[in-house]
Amino acid sequence: MLPLHWRVVAGERVKLVVSERTKLGSAESRRLRKQGLIPGVLYGRSTPVAIAIGERELRAALTTSAGGHAVLDVTVDGGSAHSAILKEFQRDKVRGNITHVDFLEVRLDQPIQTALSVTLVGDAIGVREGGVLTQVTTEVNVEALPLEVPQHLEADVSELGVGESLRLSQVKVPAGVTLLDDPEETVIASVQLQREEIPEELEEAAEEAEEGGEPTAAAEAAEGAAGEQETVEG
Repeated sequence: MLPLHWRVVAGERVKLVVSERTKLGSAESRRLRKQGLIPGVLYGRSTPVAIAIGERELRAALTTSAGGHAVLDVTVDGGSAHSAILKEFQRDKVRGNITHVDFLEVRLDQPIQTALSVTLVGDAIGVREGGVLTQVTTEVNVEALPLEVPQHLEADVSELGVGESLRLSQVKVPAGVTLLDDPEETVIASVQLQREEIPEELEEAAEEAEEGGEPTAAAEAAEGAAGEQETVEG
């Protein structure tokens, strides 16, 4: 069977020093961004704390080998560290830079639920045979301790032939990681023969023939093209 591989960066922790925001509002957020700071919120176990993070520091924290699944040791104004994960972030629609970020404080001894991206690797046999590779699922949901969450999953499609599909049931995950999606129903990728497009004028002629008109040469050509496709795909 075709395997789905996993990559784990166990124990990956990143220190992130932030400052508490005492002034709130859109105007204050714009002022912070002009200074190279990104407004955010640390959702703790009790009361959320409004914070500001240096853009460079945030980029460095989220581009480690653990990516967006790194466990962050967030320190607010030199206080004690809070173990947290990236909850969500917002980007500027034009420039693409991060404009707001939320962190969620977690306990390292309690599992969390998160979504992992799936990357296809390898050259599918079916593609070399004329098929088209389609990735059906780009993310899967898992549950694991914060320090055991994989960065992402890799699906090896090298041996995937025409008409074959790769399902989540073929995934290999490390101990302590639980898949939350239906393993049998979740299709990761498939390879199918590429359908040849019938010219628009032939399709219209075929439709007119179906409505009761006399079949024209174009209609007959359209029917013949469709028949050829059924023969190949059958």
